[in-house]
Amino acid sequence: MSKAIGNTCWAIAEGYIPAYGNGPEPQFTSHETACLLNTGEQDAHVEITIYFKDKEPVGPYRVTVSARRTLHLRFNDLTDPEPIPRDTDYASVFISDVPIVVQHTRLDSRQSENALLSTIAYSSSN
Repeated sequence: MSKAIGNTCWAIAEGYIPAYGNGPEPQFTSHETACLLNTGEQDAHVEITIYFKDKEPVGPYRVTVSARRTLHLRFNDLTDPEPIPRDTDYASVFISDVPIVVQHTRLDSRQSENALLSTIAYSSSN
């Protein structure tokens, strides 16, 4: 598929990285992931802004998703301009220069019975 699908603005209203996990790392580290899909012919340059309930937003975090590729980006690994705090509610907005698709996944491994959730992000035409 060479046709770009998706949108250039996405939001994940729910975000939370548990402070700890149960099991071998890095596979069972509790984490949040944004799965970014770029089906187009051009690289996607994406800026991510993180929003909090009690402080100013942080960002942009910048990533590139190569043309016709996917990127599974752990929020735990974002460090520039600053790491995303654990045990803190947050939301995220993704702005891309070409259409992409964004999906949100969380692995909560605080118990030996792991919990996994996944949902498509909200797409906006802005």
